[in-house]
Amino acid sequence: MEQPEVRIARTESLFRNVNERIAESAQRTESEDAAFVCECADPGCTDQVEAPLDVYEDVRSDGTQFLLVPGHEDERIERVVRERRRYNIVRKVNRIVAAQVRRLNPRAGTT
Repeated sequence: MEQPEVRIARTESLFRNVNERIAESAQRTESEDAAFVCECADPGCTDQVEAPLDVYEDVRSDGTQFLLVPGHEDERIERVVRERRRYNIVRKVNRIVAAQVRRLNPRAGTT
């Protein structure tokens, strides 16, 4: 049986991977903003997060940061590091979740 923290990390990492494709597409069309999927722990979440691409890149500069709809944060595993009207940026503070999302980071080793 998989630990709940590992399941959470896998869910959030899947959403992060989807957003990587969205960002690539937005960059190809030279957009300044994009509608990303919420990277929260709820596997059934279908909410969108509108954010500038430069903000998205800032989020991706740290493998433990994620882009969420305000109110979707889970204080057991993460802390809000930046609040905006349309989005929140969170950083994983749960040791197991943080280690897993770092391991699953598609940009690991590319910076």
